[in-house]
Amino acid sequence: TVDQYFYGDRNDIQHAGVQYILDSVVDQLLKNPDRRFIYVETAFFYRWWKQQTDDMQNTVKQLVNDGRLEFVNGGWCMSDEATTHYSAVIDQMTMGLRFLNDTFGHCGRPRVAWHIDPFGHAREHASMFAQMGYDGFFFGRLDYQDRKRRMVAREQEMLWRASESLTPPMADLFTGILPNGYNPPEGFCWDQSCDDPPIRDDPDLEDYNVDDVVTRFLHIAHGQALVYKTNHIIMTMGSDFQYENANLWYKNLDKLIRYVNQKQSNGSEVNVLYSTPSCYLQELHRANLTWPLKGDDFFPYADSAHDFWTGYFTSRPALKRYERISNSYLQTCNQLEVLGGPISRKGPFGAGDSETLKKAMAVAQHHDAVSGTEKQHVANDYARRLANGWAHCQVLVSNTLSSLSGSPAPRVYCEHLNISVCPLTETSKKFSVNVYNPLARPVSWPVRLPVNGTTYSISDAKGKAVDSQVVPRVPGHSGGAEGRGYAVNELLFQVQAPPLGYSTYSVSLLQNGPPSPQSSVPLPRAPKAIQNKFLRVTFDPETGLLSSLSNLETQQTVKLSQNFYWYNASDGNNSESIQMLGAYIFRPNTSTPFIISKTARIETLQNSVVQEVRQWFSPWVSQVVRLYTDSRALELEWTVGPVPIGDDLGKEVISRLDSSINSSGVFYTDSNGREVLQRRKDYRPTWDLKQSEPIAGNYYPINSRAYIKDDQDQLTVVTDRSQGGGSIQDGSLEIMLHRRLLYDDVRGVGEPLNETSDIYPEGLVVRGRLLLSLSPPATAADTHRPLAQEVVLQPLITFTDGELSPSTRLEFSGLQAGLPPAVHLLTVSQWDQDSVLLRLEHQYQASESKEHSQPVTVNLQKLFSTLDVLGVSEMNLSANQWKDEMTRLDWKAESGAMPLPKRGGDPSVWEVNLKPMEIRTFLLRVRQR
Repeated sequence: TVDQYFYGDRNDIQHAGVQYILDSVVDQLLKNPDRRFIYVETAFFYRWWKQQTDDMQNTVKQLVNDGRLEFVNGGWCMSDEATTHYSAVIDQMTMGLRFLNDTFGHCGRPRVAWHIDPFGHAREHASMFAQMGYDGFFFGRLDYQDRKRRMVAREQEMLWRASESLTPPMADLFTGILPNGYNPPEGFCWDQSCDDPPIRDDPDLEDYNVDDVVTRFLHIAHGQALVYKTNHIIMTMGSDFQYENANLWYKNLDKLIRYVNQKQSNGSEVNVLYSTPSCYLQELHRANLTWPLKGDDFFPYADSAHDFWTGYFTSRPALKRYERISNSYLQTCNQLEVLGGPISRKGPFGAGDSETLKKAMAVAQHHDAVSGTEKQHVANDYARRLANGWAHCQVLVSNTLSSLSGSPAPRVYCEHLNISVCPLTETSKKFSVNVYNPLARPVSWPVRLPVNGTTYSISDAKGKAVDSQVVPRVPGHSGGAEGRGYAVNELLFQVQAPPLGYSTYSVSLLQNGPPSPQSSVPLPRAPKAIQNKFLRVTFDPETGLLSSLSNLETQQTVKLSQNFYWYNASDGNNSESIQMLGAYIFRPNTSTPFIISKTARIETLQNSVVQEVRQWFSPWVSQVVRLYTDSRALELEWTVGPVPIGDDLGKEVISRLDSSINSSGVFYTDSNGREVLQRRKDYRPTWDLKQSEPIAGNYYPINSRAYIKDDQDQLTVVTDRSQGGGSIQDGSLEIMLHRRLLYDDVRGVGEPLNETSDIYPEGLVVRGRLLLSLSPPATAADTHRPLAQEVVLQPLITFTDGELSPSTRLEFSGLQAGLPPAVHLLTVSQWDQDSVLLRLEHQYQASESKEHSQPVTVNLQKLFSTLDVLGVSEMNLSANQWKDEMTRLDWKAESGAMPLPKRGGDPSVWEVNLKPMEIRTFLLRVRQR
């Protein structure tokens, strides 16, 4: 876990002690002013810094000011790039960079982004880094075929154009590939954890080896120079967990530098010096060359012909979902801290804070956290941190809601509604439901509450009756927590909530006993169709499977079937393939997945609130196909697990949609929840791919959406967490839901991905939702953009028991009006006592939507209903520089010089203009009204 790494605990797993690294490095830097060290992850540095004396802190500040200790990247952690959502990445970067800014000022600001370990690289990350003011970006891992080609062509350094919407060079990022991942050249590892011989430079002692070391080093340097473009080359001297005893490294490096440079008097042209990534980058810039341009991304990543790191796109699906929900909790917590003012942090329910959850979310972005590539006890630790952070936030949320509503009643949080468990709604005869909406536009949301009554009356904030239905609850899978709730039924109704605000619904029990009306009792057969005013869905009466989807507004229909399959993950007879799949690597041993069942057992339920078809495929796979009355999306709620392993076969379970759409080998996925990239089967835009894994080599990360289309129809799937997927056949889209494996893939986890828990001793049961929409391609984004934001920032539902007092304020909005549909309110967060950090985002790409891909203006003074905005200053994306002071190195691309864009000015200081895909960050000076 993070803290075990810091202290050097559990050395039986991995010898590592971050605290000793910093102790030792600082000591060694002081011994020779030429020595350099770079530090990356602020979460660890912060833990160490807090424990230092004033003297030591001043010493370190001096080292930073002298450029001898340099921070690179500087986020709270080095985030994963495939499975992270952009909003959480921006938050964790902001947090780390703010600490460096507050502690070290200007000299502590990292100039270089540094992702030496993540397993593939997302274009949206490069775009964010550019907008955070970084001059360049270095990483270690890329596809082995890509690297080979780039070495030959000397294209290991390039200009990455990371957005198709933002005007260059706004999202341009100079990007370099490191020569040895993050390791030293072979034979030059001098850490206490290494076996290479030290430099023995006393001729009077035996084994003198200076000449040998120098010759080998010159050979490596000359070889490396052949595959890079300038006469400057970079070598990373260190690796995982090294420098705990930094003396070994520095003593030998001092000697290496001395002896190699002595050769210059004999005509050698190699000069070695201690340096840092930003100094190297500066020299590349001074070389004044033109650089190749890259427009796609670096997924998927393979380190050899059969080892595609595409399994982790789905690994630990429950943790991936919990991280995503926690992000929603955090944004809600941040907003309510601002809207509630000081009482939110110290109020009737005690002391609350958002800081604990911020830190928990920040470490969860790590490339061995939300990625699912950690050991089980470490995954548990991340989840525990998130839960603890949310507990701190709940106090804050309760304080604010109590203050805004004027009701002192305690708030109840039901976090297990996904498995129909909520003790209050199961037993109470009268309760109220508070729905807080963290989006900047009104939202309509279906609520399902576990109950034991059969008829309820519900009224909204205006006292108007709300249509509701009681239905039998969806049964769970055996061997799990599903049986723990006492509810026999579920109460369904639709709620509306205002922007950045809440609405309150009162619920009263009218009748107990079994559900009476026919409409609520499931019928044991497939309907011909279910439909609302927007969509119609048909089923095959023979199989019980989906057979078509129609959009009634646009009069379009596609054939559509859906079923569940699994890939056989382990061939017990072939020892080689056993070792090659695990938390990271996906490597099915056949290209044809096994069908779980050709038919589904069916129950159908149709009423005024929802129409649903419940499908059972096997004891461990079931699904509810749901259409709510006012929804433009079809919900597929899947439940998978415990994945059986009695046959000694690991399994990777997919949901596959097969349609009549003529997709021609092309599908589309989002990058970190923002811009969409085109994917083509068995193809890479930057090199001539030799495909060796027909399934795993065509899997890509899906953070929030994927789609296939032809000229007429676009089928879009919005996901509720990060997952891997592909389009293996034309018209088909498959999404991997769950993985259970019996072997480790020897990439560092050291443990099979075989999740169980106290509640699920037989294996993890996971539940989630896919939301399907069908549109003409030209208007598809108008549906999937807002839909995806709704899934990421979902309403927070809280409960109070009993009757509300008549003076309770039942509805509230923190905004004067909803924002325009193109604008997403990305961040509202307390910065310090009287200032608030605000991020506004244009959530459409250029040319994605006729209606919404236009510039849009927002007035900051007319934004909040409870705050007066007294002053505004624009910042860079990570809020660690004033926007007008942010200057970056400019680079020339081979495809010709780019004119510098002139930014269309804002109409006034209070009115800000947003272009497609632009995020603007402001520090507002505010006063509570």
